[in-house]
Amino acid sequence: DRLKEDLKNPQFKQAFEAEDLPARLAVKIAELRQKQGLSQADLARRLGAKQQLIARIESLDHTNMTLATLQKIAQALHKRLVVELR
Repeated sequence: DRLKEDLKNPQFKQAFEAEDLPARLAVKIAELRQKQGLSQADLARRLGAKQQLIARIESLDHTNMTLATLQKIAQALHKRLVVELR
């Protein structure tokens, strides 16, 4: 109820939405990686990147991912990236 009320404030809503998507992506990436029994280093190797990149993504230190990066992560996890506007 509190969140519903807070989201009526346009400034709060904008700030919330700016942080919500990166947080949901980070959680989903970590969840998929763990379900596949992969370490951060394993996923990074599949991307041709360093483990620190995966750690930064999953800890929300890297919230400005490009679609190309998300596509590479999806492919490395044998998933399909779906982007839609609602």
